[in-house]
Amino acid sequence: MASWDGPAAIRQSPPIDLSVPYDADWVKDKVILITGGASGFGAAFVRHWAKHGAIVIAGDINTAKGLEVVASVRQDCGHDRVHFVHCDVTSWQSQVAFFKQAVALSPHGGIDCVVANAGIAGHDPLQLPDSSISDMESPPEPKFAVIDVNLTGVLYTTHLAYHYLPRNPGSGPSSITSNPETRTRDRHLLLLGSIASLAPIVVQPLYGAAKHAVLGLFRSLRSTAFERDGIRVNLICPYFIDTPIVTPGARVMLAGGAMGKVEDVVDAATRFVASSNILGRALVVGPKVKLREVPTGPSTCTWELDVKNDGDEQDHGVKRYETAIWECYADDWEEVDAFDRNIVRVLNAVQAARGWTGWAIDIAKVMLGPIPVVGRLVQQ
Repeated sequence: MASWDGPAAIRQSPPIDLSVPYDADWVKDKVILITGGASGFGAAFVRHWAKHGAIVIAGDINTAKGLEVVASVRQDCGHDRVHFVHCDVTSWQSQVAFFKQAVALSPHGGIDCVVANAGIAGHDPLQLPDSSISDMESPPEPKFAVIDVNLTGVLYTTHLAYHYLPRNPGSGPSSITSNPETRTRDRHLLLLGSIASLAPIVVQPLYGAAKHAVLGLFRSLRSTAFERDGIRVNLICPYFIDTPIVTPGARVMLAGGAMGKVEDVVDAATRFVASSNILGRALVVGPKVKLREVPTGPSTCTWELDVKNDGDEQDHGVKRYETAIWECYADDWEEVDAFDRNIVRVLNAVQAARGWTGWAIDIAKVMLGPIPVVGRLVQQ
């Protein structure tokens, strides 16, 4: 039996060669919608892409800050092709209005790229419950704002992106053979995960749960997006980056370590936005470090900090380089997706072997339900 070709089946592009330059000017004349565009990564995206000629529509719940950012960018860039629209990502109707306004502001009546960037962190009721509640009282309903913004808001944005991106006039299905130099329009969804998508942050369980969910969303969508009108889906997973979202408490815990820089997050995101042939990839962004890549097997390696040498020279199979960006889940279809596919194949085989008799038995169990016997329930 022929082996399953995961990359070909899901049309995922090859692992990214981060040493290959990209042309940020490809974003010129592209219409980019960004949630959470008034501060942090969002504001940095707005500035950088507007500088390279994109039409940027930024949404945020902080209207005053959003208008301030747009006014500053317009003055710096010397054009008025950057806009602000109030948007509360936790409100479906607010996001609908945001997307509709973005289409109205688009010179060609469509959206090329949607960046689901809005996110918050802060007090976590699962980690810090209300100690004033007595043992005999029931706790009040918790406020899960982090989930509302970081997960529900992202799902709203994704759902609307799936509606509007295929309706982008002049665009076509995304492809790994696409040439950014000749491709005029795009259909791109960029999700913002976190290092918390990959590893637990023990003092922020809600944040970790939301960002793990965004990773799961990405890994599912990238396998099926080509069937949904050829939308390309990519993911950024920043480490702790020096932005206002990093709370004072987190900064205390990180003291003595290193945080990443916003410009490296912008670099990684721009590579995705400007490279129309990148589909289904994820990049982690952390502090810039010098590394030694040491082989541990025929096709495996480990990273070690390189504290003695600079440059990219080769030395007995050890590659040395400096980077703030790594690719994660580069080859997971070969293991996880193939593993899942094999499980499903086995389960389908079991169902086929049981046949209609097994189906009838299961239906009978459902219809009969639990039968009480001697004061307890026995499932037939």
